[in-house]
Amino acid sequence: MTFEYHSEPFTETEIGVLQRFFTNTSGPVFGLTNLPEVVKGALFARYSRSPKSLRRLFLDEFYESPEVGVGAIAERLEGDDPAVQLQRAEALYQRVFTQFGDDSVAQLGGVHLACEQASNVLTKVLEWGRLAAYLEQSTRYIFYDRQLGDRYRYYTPPEIVDAGLGDTFRAEVDALFRSYSSLTDQLTRYYQTLHPQAVDDADFVYRSTIRAKVCDDLRGLLPAATISNVGIYATGQSYEMLLLRMRSSTLAEVRDYADLMLVELRKLVPAFLRRVDIPERGGAWSSYLADTVRSMEAIGESLELPSQPQPEVSLVEYDPEAELKIAAAALYAVTDAADETLLRHVRTLPASESERLFRAYVGERSNRRHRPGRAMERADYRFDILCDYGIFRDLQRHRMMTLEWQTLGTNHGYITPESVVDLGIAPAWNAAMDRAGEHHRSLVDVVGRTVAQYAVPLAYKIRFFMQMNAREAFHLLELRTVEGGHPGYRRVCQEMHRLIRDEAGHALIAEAMQFVDHETYGLGRLDSERRAAARRAAAGIADPTD
Repeated sequence: MTFEYHSEPFTETEIGVLQRFFTNTSGPVFGLTNLPEVVKGALFARYSRSPKSLRRLFLDEFYESPEVGVGAIAERLEGDDPAVQLQRAEALYQRVFTQFGDDSVAQLGGVHLACEQASNVLTKVLEWGRLAAYLEQSTRYIFYDRQLGDRYRYYTPPEIVDAGLGDTFRAEVDALFRSYSSLTDQLTRYYQTLHPQAVDDADFVYRSTIRAKVCDDLRGLLPAATISNVGIYATGQSYEMLLLRMRSSTLAEVRDYADLMLVELRKLVPAFLRRVDIPERGGAWSSYLADTVRSMEAIGESLELPSQPQPEVSLVEYDPEAELKIAAAALYAVTDAADETLLRHVRTLPASESERLFRAYVGERSNRRHRPGRAMERADYRFDILCDYGIFRDLQRHRMMTLEWQTLGTNHGYITPESVVDLGIAPAWNAAMDRAGEHHRSLVDVVGRTVAQYAVPLAYKIRFFMQMNAREAFHLLELRTVEGGHPGYRRVCQEMHRLIRDEAGHALIAEAMQFVDHETYGLGRLDSERRAAARRAAAGIADPTD
């Protein structure tokens, strides 16, 4: 069926202008190009209050404006001074914002920002916000045995240096990195012997797969002070909220990094970040966040609660009627009935009929990306999880759900990889972990729990909860149990799926998650690497270098 739409008429001159700033001049869908982010935000803000089309609005009210007129845009495209161009865009934004805008205007301009050399403590702060996109350097694909400059790749907190413990901290962390470095060759030979290279496997494919296995095991030795690189794409509003939280932190690294980010962001979208460091605006907001954290920490420290044994994954909350409520919610969009009426109706149906309704809503799923709709958001699950920090780092990336974690410490013990046990080097691993644990505890006494977590290796366990609706569970559990996934988070997500089926008794929901993979694999990434190599070959692209 052909989509019918009104094609707005433009003169030849107008088309010539529009072609420079829009991806097409006639269709109902188009992109904006060659415009500063603040101009896009201002244009959309005005757009929401005007009966005109966006292209007509641009021609009538923006293109000839004093701030971004014909001359300014032409100059910019021909190499105008970026600072001058940005000043003009800022003036336009302020005028439009004053007349038409509100806080939501800052949702309309986005920025790509590279955040390098951030500790693993800081990366979790950077990735807290839901409404942003993140890409973090992975511990699965690169070895951390090479130094960055004159030291291994880790951050030394100034709080520890100021306490006179900097040399001790660096010595202990260096010891962890040396242990990591000393085992890379040994574990590589171990996995090469355990999983010999197939005749058809390209060298790059095989090396990448083996490296991932070795990195998976050795990352437990890396301390939380280990630095990483994070790429962020977010709106001005998301950056504002991130910076407000960061400026309220008790950690110097987080506050200092916020200052660096603010400087760079103001080179791109300064208007969206005006309030961050105004004392009575952003300053008051950050103070509020800091005050509430301090108050809750004081309460937490005053409590003496028993530490009870807990399985790796516990399902602590669910709705016994979840499947009936999903069936009722599935009918909502296709009837005129009230929500409560639909639920009463579904409760009266025979089990076979409500199951038929449920399965019809799920439909025939050809792959894991074919997920049911929002009726699945009618059911919620809350999981309490206790696993190593490495697994937590992977699962924490699923930010659309509700997820919060406790301070990383050493009270819950640590994991020891099977390969380390098989090689007979578990005593050395355990000695490194125990020494790091003693170092951490000594730091707690001087600089406190929050700063001391920098010294904790990723093999130590952390407690966190994940609360998600069933639709989010589809995405999480099917994605994180794929063959090439890390064995640790595959195990956690497989157990979540089992608990939904067996403990909650939600057999229909669990059955609908048909792409949850409960198998175990030796070289889980090998097949995915083979497929990637085949795609590169088909496209005539050479394998990348290691």
